[in-house]
Amino acid sequence: MKSNILVVDDEPVARQSLSDILLLEGYHVIAVANGESAVDHVRKYAVDLIVLDLKMPGMNGMDVVQVVNQLSPDTEIILLTAFGSMETAVEALRQRVHDYLFKPASPNQILESVRRGLERREVKLKERKQEEVEVYTTKDGVEVDLMRRTVSYKNVIESLTPAEGHLLKVFLANTGKVFSHRELVLLVQGYDVSQREAQEILRPLVSRLRHKLGAFPSLYERIVSVRGTGYVYELDET
Repeated sequence: MKSNILVVDDEPVARQSLSDILLLEGYHVIAVANGESAVDHVRKYAVDLIVLDLKMPGMNGMDVVQVVNQLSPDTEIILLTAFGSMETAVEALRQRVHDYLFKPASPNQILESVRRGLERREVKLKERKQEEVEVYTTKDGVEVDLMRRTVSYKNVIESLTPAEGHLLKVFLANTGKVFSHRELVLLVQGYDVSQREAQEILRPLVSRLRHKLGAFPSLYERIVSVRGTGYVYELDET
């Protein structure tokens, strides 16, 4: 099924160029010229991801972000700007914007960001479906309680921090999926960083989680490092 992408830019050439890039990749694309039209479209139709210009007359990009977060919180947003600042970038991350790209972004940059944004959305939707299943039990009897953030077997109980619990939840909801370091930081911590920074953030977090799961081999052994990429959770026993 084609993903629905909304392109929002007041410059006709930029709007057409972005649309063409995405159409060639097989996405279903709608393009509008201002923030007001974007909000109106989101009110009426399902939108998986928005490629959004920051500086526009009337409703600017951040105005659109705030409204879309209320109307359609599952919609991922990529901000494009030629007039970026650190303050705006921080605010964008605070508003859970998926990515923040500077114009002129190359087609490869745009397509890679869109791909990661759609993957992030898919993972979040899967997590939501898993929310009703708050307790996982492996075939050998290890119980993972995601609500209480505990892992237990007989008389052995380990408590997880919120970050450790969220990381384990992402793994359990996506068994067999290879995540990059950057994707995991985005999903667990909620902000986007470079691949190098992501490795530095994840390494101690994964180490702490593995240490706590050491008493539960059926979980511990499934956290596998994929060299040069990230991690995969090879659990098929829950």
